[in-house]
Amino acid sequence: MIPANFGGTELIILLVIILLLFGAKRIPELARGLGTGVREFRKGTSGAYEELEDKKKDEKERKEEAEASGEREEQQEARASGETGRKQG
Repeated sequence: MIPANFGGTELIILLVIILLLFGAKRIPELARGLGTGVREFRKGTSGAYEELEDKKKDEKERKEEAEASGEREEQQEARASGETGRKQG
């Protein structure tokens, strides 16, 4: 079973092993690549979140516009029926 938390000693041993495997010159390159990957991932996830928010906002605006146009149509129908009732009477 793998321990869930690492102490200071375990981290130092891990860093020494990484240093031996990759060498001092490659570690900054690996860290830079990892940082770039994390940054791109965050941009992608935040972009997806913003797209969802934009879609929700657009749907809400469409609903409000549809309700407003429906109310206008009802008012126009009411006016038209009132005008025909006046002409007949």
